[in-house]
Amino acid sequence: MAKKNLFIVGLDDFNLAKLRRLPQAEDCEFHEALGVADIRDVAGYDMAALLDKAATAIERFDGSVDGVATYWDFPGTILVPMLAKRFGLRGPSLEAVLKAEHKFWSRQQQQKVIPDNIPRFNAFDPFADDAYETLGMVPPFWIKPFKSFRSFLAFHIHQPRELQQALEVIREREGFFGEPFRWALKQADIPADIAEMRESFIAESVIGGAQCTLEGYMHGGEFTAYGVVDSVREPHASSFSRYEYPSSLPLEVQQQMIDVARAAVEQIGLDDSPFNIEFFYDQSAAKVWLLEINPRTSQAHTDLFEKVHGASQLGVMVDIALGRKPALMERNGDFPVAAHFMLRVHQDGRVERVPDADAIDRLRDHVSGIDVKIDVKPGQRLSDLQGQDMYSYQLASIFVGGRDQEDLLDKYDLALTALQFDIA
Repeated sequence: MAKKNLFIVGLDDFNLAKLRRLPQAEDCEFHEALGVADIRDVAGYDMAALLDKAATAIERFDGSVDGVATYWDFPGTILVPMLAKRFGLRGPSLEAVLKAEHKFWSRQQQQKVIPDNIPRFNAFDPFADDAYETLGMVPPFWIKPFKSFRSFLAFHIHQPRELQQALEVIREREGFFGEPFRWALKQADIPADIAEMRESFIAESVIGGAQCTLEGYMHGGEFTAYGVVDSVREPHASSFSRYEYPSSLPLEVQQQMIDVARAAVEQIGLDDSPFNIEFFYDQSAAKVWLLEINPRTSQAHTDLFEKVHGASQLGVMVDIALGRKPALMERNGDFPVAAHFMLRVHQDGRVERVPDADAIDRLRDHVSGIDVKIDVKPGQRLSDLQGQDMYSYQLASIFVGGRDQEDLLDKYDLALTALQFDIA
């Protein structure tokens, strides 16, 4: 029987290896619609050109075209529904994806069904002279673009002067995601009050607690959640330190998140799509808060699932893109728990040296269940990196499997000793 052919927007070597280790790889081949270099660490996004390049790669393929998918955030999540529609493939509608990703529009939809599980929010124009007055909020609060990733241009505002400082940065850099996202909005049939907004940022009241991410999917109108990943932040900071799986949260709390997620996903009309939804659990109030909906499988979690389940949740993405209901994920992996650590620094500088392949190989030989992905190159200035949050710079991702959390942290300490970076 001929194999299915699945095209990936943003295909990279790290995740291609995981795709090829899936059970689904026995009857599926994976092809590049766009490479990761097309959509990450770029100077800008020409959306029409990216769409044309991906469509041309698919059109020139000599064989059946059976699906298209991505595990990357913008612009991958926008391009997938457009390509699926063009080639008659299974996938979510562009309108539903935009309804999930447009922070203000998504909050409006969530307010209709889960008003008690979202923060207060308001849209504002960062270019307006009276931006602070139009917010209708008293600090502290967060401000965020309608669309970005990795918390790019997201600022925690504690007092009015911090807002003014943030607006100076925003006015210079808003177009990086803002312009291509506005292009995407024009390609969809969406309400005029959303399409014609002058505002491009949202302010939200502060929510907090233990942060985690619910992974799941919609298939044929049926909602399924299959895993919760803890998101651990650095002490006294907003940047992520690591992801841990499985979650340590009580099962009844995870069920609350599932119920809230189901209502939100069904409200926005997302179907034939994987998703990951970020939450906070406020233990003092015994309450879950929905942070944001991402209409994709999280590539940041693939190694966690592979270590615990024996295969990554990219298998869910593959099945959904091919129109198949995913099988139940069993825990057949090599480790009971796993973590994805993000090695960060908080000051700008120029990268002079990164760990070489020999150093990484020696670490792998010495420590079981560890892998490393270097995110920077010699010669790069950290402040020139695209898609970073506003408070830190990520140097590497370190993936660890272990017996328990203590084992994970011990292995990470060994990795920090073995991996040397020089930042001038």
